[in-house]
Amino acid sequence: MNAAEPIIRVQSEDFDPAAESLALTSGRKDIGALVSFVGLCRDEAGTLAALELEHYPGMAEAEMRRIAEIAMSRFSLLGLTAIHRHGRIEAGGQIVLVIAAAPHRQAAFDGANFVMDFLKTSAPFWKKEHGRDGRSGNWIAAKDADDSARDRWIKE
Repeated sequence: MNAAEPIIRVQSEDFDPAAESLALTSGRKDIGALVSFVGLCRDEAGTLAALELEHYPGMAEAEMRRIAEIAMSRFSLLGLTAIHRHGRIEAGGQIVLVIAAAPHRQAAFDGANFVMDFLKTSAPFWKKEHGRDGRSGNWIAAKDADDSARDRWIKE
């Protein structure tokens, strides 16, 4: 069976990782590995109540699709799901889901890592902190470590 089109969604609603995995693999017998990643909102040692996530509608989905298509081609993935939430997400809540399906485990692991490394640096999403003390913090700046993680794929 050939690779399917990647499933890309930006939504305010929560997602069900198990249901998304089942949807990606249902009826498929060619998939040998499924790797999933769920990014969660940390409470930052009890100081953070929530994150507010904004995105550039249309552009975020297009960039996510571009990243997914590169990953599918580069790692010979048989399927890929990428879901990113927006809006207010309470500490402990799910933010992002990436599921990579491949014939073998290394391709699935690499595909999922690649997608996350590029989502963090290339997709137009912004996060603002909301403290437990009721104060809104600053918009979170990009981190050099995220750029370094992305750049390792470029050098290969």
